[in-house]
Amino acid sequence: AQDTLEYAFAQGIRYFDTAPLYGSGLSEIHNGGFLSTLPRNDFVLSSKVGRLIIPGQDIPFNYTKEGILRSIDESLTRLNLDSLDIVLIHDPDNHYSSALNEAFPTLAKLREEGVIKAIGAGMNQWEMLADFARKGDFDCFLLAGRYTLLDYSALEIFLPLCLEKHISVILGGPYNSGILASDLKSGTTYFYQEAPQEVITRAREIRGICAKYNVGLKAAALQFGLLHPAVASTIPGARNPAEILENIESAGAEIPTDLWNELKEEGLLPDS
Repeated sequence: AQDTLEYAFAQGIRYFDTAPLYGSGLSEIHNGGFLSTLPRNDFVLSSKVGRLIIPGQDIPFNYTKEGILRSIDESLTRLNLDSLDIVLIHDPDNHYSSALNEAFPTLAKLREEGVIKAIGAGMNQWEMLADFARKGDFDCFLLAGRYTLLDYSALEIFLPLCLEKHISVILGGPYNSGILASDLKSGTTYFYQEAPQEVITRAREIRGICAKYNVGLKAAALQFGLLHPAVASTIPGARNPAEILENIESAGAEIPTDLWNELKEEGLLPDS
């Protein structure tokens, strides 16, 4: 983990995302082990609230004021830092009311006081995020897996709404939990489950067109989301320095406009 973080920073990565849920606190401990050695203004860090780590329990949901404040304090302890830049309400799918009416006002007060710089929410669906956009003064959203080469369900309503509200979008899961970074054989994952054959077939068709232009599928997958004006960043994740390098090379690969046009002509991307 330390090698990966050090290599990412050395290659110019300056935004890091973590959460108490990831590894039951280990992600924050690993991130903090490296980031706490840097000048605080040299990176942007987001973590999340809504899950508390309680020994002997399965990281319960908690979106109360007390839970939010405790979560931030515990995150800062694990990170060995004194501030977070972005705080995201984590996976409130079944906790809409408490997220909007308890967690959000608590974070808004911290933002007003200058304790945190930005408020957001991170989810695997766009519908509730769109509702948050309409009802709260959010700065950003982390949307996972819903604006990719295989799932662009967020395109018609959510992304234009974010543009209208001046809300930045961070895209998670640009490889759709593995399929767009795989060899597309059976057994690959899509939304954290085994990919259906029809999805694998569609991904192979996209890969075939990419190959005509000498573009890797990973490069197309990573750059696709970044083309939308509402999107500020994407977080593909990496397990080791080699994957960091591969992601950076994919992000910088030259992709001709004709590739995107052909994908649209073949009905493999929306024509918009």
